[in-house]
Formats: sequence, C-alpha cells, structure tokens
Amino acid sequence: MIKVTGLTVEFNTGNGIFKVVTGINFNLNKGETLGIVGESGSGKSVTSLALMRLLGTSGAAISGEAELEGVNLFTLSEEQMRSVRGNRMAMIFQEPMTSLNPVLTCGYQVIEAIQLHIGLNKAQAKAKAIELFKEVQLPRPEAIFDSYPHQLSGGQKQRVMIAMALAADPEILIADEPTTALDVTVQKTILDLLQKLKEQRGMSLIFISHDLGVVSQIADRLLVMYKGEIVEQGDVASLFNNPQHAYTKGLLACRPSIAMRLKKLPVIADFLADESATIETIRAANSYKPGEILARQKKLYSAEPILKVNNLSTWFGQSSGLFSSDKTVVKAVNDVSFDVYPGETLGLVGESGCGKTTLGRSILRLIEPTSGSITFEGTDVRGLKGEELREIRRNMQIIFQDPYSSLHPQLTIGESIMEPLKVHKLYNSNTQRRQKVMDLLERVNLSPDHFNRYPHEFSGGQRQRIVIARALALQPKFIICDESVSALDVSVQAQVLNLIRELQQDLGLSYIFISHDLAVIRHISDRMMVMNKGEIVEVGYPDDVYSAPKNEYTQKLIDAIPV
Repeated sequence: MIKVTGLTVEFNTGNGIFKVVTGINFNLNKGETLGIVGESGSGKSVTSLALMRLLGTSGAAISGEAELEGVNLFTLSEEQMRSVRGNRMAMIFQEPMTSLNPVLTCGYQVIEAIQLHIGLNKAQAKAKAIELFKEVQLPRPEAIFDSYPHQLSGGQKQRVMIAMALAADPEILIADEPTTALDVTVQKTILDLLQKLKEQRGMSLIFISHDLGVVSQIADRLLVMYKGEIVEQGDVASLFNNPQHAYTKGLLACRPSIAMRLKKLPVIADFLADESATIETIRAANSYKPGEILARQKKLYSAEPILKVNNLSTWFGQSSGLFSSDKTVVKAVNDVSFDVYPGETLGLVGESGCGKTTLGRSILRLIEPTSGSITFEGTDVRGLKGEELREIRRNMQIIFQDPYSSLHPQLTIGESIMEPLKVHKLYNSNTQRRQKVMDLLERVNLSPDHFNRYPHEFSGGQRQRIVIARALALQPKFIICDESVSALDVSVQAQVLNLIRELQQDLGLSYIFISHDLAVIRHISDRMMVMNKGEIVEVGYPDDVYSAPKNEYTQKLIDAIPV
C-alpha cells in the first residue's frame, strides 16, 4: 500500500536545524497491521504526520519518498493531498480531548467529516454518523450524537475519533497512541475494536505506541524507532523472542513483568551500557532472593498502622437537569475501611470512575468526606481545622496525576519546590531553602542547574520527578501517588517507579499508590486493594490476588493486561 524510502524530516527552530527522522525505509502491505514503537521523541508521530502531510506550518522540511500505489505523496499539491486525506488515508490522533472541538457536539464534528469527503446532505450525513457510532460500539449512539466531548469518557471520545477517521472509508488508518493513559480494560476494547474494523473493512493499519506489550496485541510486524532511526524490524514473534538491538531489549524489559516480581525494573540504559546483556540476566540480577518478600511482610505488619481509615464515605449530590431541583446521590466512595503500615506501599487499582482519586483526596481532606474516620499517627484528621490541618499535611502529601497541570507555568521549578518550605516557615532564609531545593533536585536525579527553568522546558518524566521533589520538600512520612506514571513512556515509567521505591527505602516513606494498571500495582505494592463503583471488592498480597482472584472484577482487570 505504501512504500517509504529515505524519509527524512528536519525542523528549523531558529536555533539551528534539527533532524528528527533520518533516512528511514519501510513498507506497509495490504491488509497488514504495522506497529511503530519507541519512546517519546523517537520520531514515531512525526513519521505519521509526514505521511499525512500535516507538518506544513511547523517549519518542517520533508525529503525522501512515500509512494501510495506508485504516487509519491510528497510531490502532490495541497489540493491533491486533501483528496487523499480522509478518502484513502485517515488518522486517529493521540489525545481525543484536544483533537475534538469542545464547543461542537460529537455528531456535528463527524457530520462535518462526512460532508467534506462524501458530499451527503445533512440528513444522510446524520444517518451515516449514527451508523458509524454503532459500528465503533458506542452506547446510546443517538444520545452521543448530541453530546459534547466533555460529557464522554476517555474511551468513548476515542471511539468518536475512530468513527470520524472511518467516515470516508479509508484504505489506510494511522492510529497514533490511541490507548495512551486509558484504563487497561478500555485499552483492550479499543484494540479489539480496531482489529475487528480492520478485518471487516479490509484496511491496512499503522499502529503507533511507546509500549511493545500493547503493540504486540494487534500488530503483524514491528518497526522499532530510536532517535529518528529504525534500529530493528521484523514480525512480532521474532522481535519478542529474539530481540537483537539493545534498545529493543530495553523496551521489552522495562515494563513490569507479569511472570515475576523484581526489586528494581530494568531500564534502557542497562542494555545500552552492555549490549551483550540479555533480558533474563538483567532481570535475574534485580530479582528477589527466596524468603525476602516474606521477611519484608513480617516486618511491615508487626508494627502499628500509620493510617487507619474506617467506614469512609464521600457522596456527591448531582442535579438531574439544568432546570430541575431533583438531585441524585453519587456514592464516589462508599463505606471504605483499611490500614496503611509504616514503610508500606498499599496499591489501589480500578478503572476510571471507580473512586480511587476521590478516596485519595478525601484522606487528605482536599475533598471533604461525608462520613467515617481518618486517623493518622493517632490523630483524628477529620477533627482538625486551620493551622492544625495545615501542620498535619506536612506529613501527608500527594503527587497528582498530571505533572503538566500541577506545576504553575509561570513559576520556575525551583520556586515551585521552594513554595511549601515558605508556607510552613521551614529554614531561616531563602538561601537555606534554595540549597534544600538543590539537594532535592539531585535526589530525584535532576540537576541543580534546572532550578531557574520553567515547566515547559522539561519532558513528562522530568516533570514527574519535579512534582516528586516538591512532595518530598516537607519531609513527609506518607504520600499518595495518584496515577503518577499513567501517561509516561514505559521506559520513563520504569525510572520513576525505581525512584519511588528507592526513596521509600532511604526515607522510610509509606505510600498509597493509585493506578488503573494492575501490572504496575503488582510490581510496586506490598498489599493491594481493588476498587469498583466506590467500594473495595478485594484486598490481599499482589501474588495471591493475581494468581487466585476472588472477585470477578479483579479477574477482568487481570485479563486485560498486555502479555
């Protein structure tokens, strides 16, 4: 279908020319799913945008050839290319929330694509849109047609994007990170849906991801990209069973294993430093010795809990309509009880909307609970006010889910980390506080030179380290990590998980670690809780829960983990 030869993409930023993709060659065959995998910045998305000729206003220079059945896409005029986009090639973008217009209904946006490419009248286009919504298995397609993007879940928004891409019945579909940050269960349904649509429509598919485990679920053949080059390619089985390049080995090894638990996750640097290393030898070096986990459990649970949560509920009143006085009660957290022990990591897992984040914020009283008790080191947290509450929060911190929105864009990262030190009047001068921030930056593997830089100058993984440094500034005893690694590359995720565990060992921290990813929870947790519809449905040691889940919902989460 497509033959790419010598594709090179360069950006002129004003500070010089940067080569982002360097002379890559690959083919996409008819009816094939080609996976392109690599970290952020490897050139995956730029490659797909170049094929679609969507880099026009970004200062990009594209060279090489991309032949679609003998026609070089890079030599077509913009008007000719417009007839290719949508009709012959379509793309599902990475982030559906920013790809959909928030002030237009979902139906209107799909109708727009249909009328542009097929030329149906409004009534015909609406019928076609609803038919597409049914094809992508959206519930209540007529209602979603009139809904705005903010009224839909992440998985539903992604299905609307898929429907829009399918509007003109393209021969080639490019899916750019379509499952990033989605629950594992929603991720599985999107992968199954794309596979089904591809087979039914006879399409060819390019599937882009940073996660080899996810790509392996859907791809026939894989390209591995690193620093703008293809370092390895082949069919899925050979790449997984016998990876040749050190970078490919690193990508495979850094995702938490469902076969074994490790003290420390392998990272790509381990393999780049020793190209003869195998996944098995690196994992063996990081594995637990017999009896180590049991000894840790015995030590942890012989102490008194640092946190006790009893019969905690957080309910919200929700109006049934704009002009209605009737209210329904949403039981976001409903009668939840558990303990956290000093030095323990208690994992909390469940799908989006199950109440995980509300529970974490209720414990810190960032959201006021409706009923129940929270006791931290013998103190009734719910009974505290004003200065007393502020004082206990020195020891109870939270790392929020999104490092982009939890850092002030107009403050340097040094000022952001120093702010809690000023609020709590720690240290005698700003000079001493500045030195403390420098130490914290080094502690989370950043440079003191970063003090005067702004959040936009950092990658997602670096921003997450900055947020961790800010949480550590007050030397807390207990931290809630709310989806702290959910939107990170698997390679960066491994580094952050290793850092979180290292800090626990060095500083004696206790964590509640919230995630929708059961593989991550199994790796990081001493015990784990499974949450569904505001209630805890299962509690236990990770190995026990994974090998013999007692609840049907837990089994569903386990089944959705990419192998």
